[in-house]
Amino acid sequence: MPEILRQIVHYGNHLVVPFGIAMLLFPRHWRVAGGLMVATILIDLDHLFADPIFDPRRCSIGFHPLHTVWAAMVYIGLLMVPVWKIQAIGFGCLWHLCTDGIDCRLGHLGTDPDGLLGFVWPLVVAF
Repeated sequence: MPEILRQIVHYGNHLVVPFGIAMLLFPRHWRVAGGLMVATILIDLDHLFADPIFDPRRCSIGFHPLHTVWAAMVYIGLLMVPVWKIQAIGFGCLWHLCTDGIDCRLGHLGTDPDGLLGFVWPLVVAF
């Protein structure tokens, strides 16, 4: 995949798709919910603790503290709070992890013999 297309997909998923998700999940408050979901890009502040801070070949998932399975469990816990703003933050953090996971896979499509299907098929089977 061309690098520019990968970046468009990545940042589109971070900055545009959350508003679509918010329209589906929080139709009465979609603008604020979408803004909160986009604001969860702040979990990328954990990159400041890495050396180097940015490495285009490094996958964030499992490497940075706010991009781990433990953090994901906390984000899932936020969905249980009966306050839509907190739930929007939880969905935003989980979508952030999905977006970074997609980016990790897209960055390795050229070296992965299964390509995108190898990434998507296990997710389809899981659901």
